Amino acid sequence: METNNDIEKLFNSLASEEKTSILTHGMAFYMSAIKKRLFLAQSKVHGFEEKYHTTIEKLEINGLPDDAGFEMHEDYIMWHHWNDISNRLENRIKNYQGSEMIELSIAEALNGSD
Repeated sequence: METNNDIEKLFNSLASEEKTSILTHGMAFYMSAIKKRLFLAQSKVHGFEEKYHTTIEKLEINGLPDDAGFEMHEDYIMWHHWNDISNRLENRIKNYQGSEMIELSIAEALNGSD
């Protein structure tokens, strides 16, 4: 079994073009996974918004209704969870998309360029 040090040594021994190719393709897969997780989180948030006809931000301002039952309290906790995940992933994507080099690398990887 290779350790991180072994992997790092192997990676450092590669030619610059090979390193770029590995990072480019890896970043494309990574961004794809992040976007899938973001879609899931946003779908969960949207589901709660439709179910309760409000947003988490409005609930934060107004609080839960006095007649809120156990289910709404449980949903409120999960709603926060998915909203937090959605916000973190959106920020991560914005940070990565701010890099022109990363954007170009991802486009090249998705188009099959080596």
